[in-house]
Amino acid sequence: MERAYLATCPGEKRIPTDSICRMETAVKETAVATPGKPFLMRLGIGLFALGMVAVLAVFIMFAAGLENLPVWLSAAAGIITPLGLGLGIIALVHEARRKN
Repeated sequence: MERAYLATCPGEKRIPTDSICRMETAVKETAVATPGKPFLMRLGIGLFALGMVAVLAVFIMFAAGLENLPVWLSAAAGIITPLGLGLGIIALVHEARRKN
């Protein structure tokens, strides 16, 4: 009786098909799920996204011809965006140092 082999490229070792079922992974799977992003990172991402929406709103309103934009919108675009970016970078550095 002839054994069936998995088709491989020329020059490669031929693999019997019955051995594929017995192969095990080299990496052990962990039962514990990896934790999510830290709170500071999520806060930074949220603030940055909110600030980018404010920046987009300012650009659209300015392109539409509005001259007297609300001060709170301009302040949100100028303060919340870099604040979110800064918090994200701080959280990233903190996480990298904690792993080392």
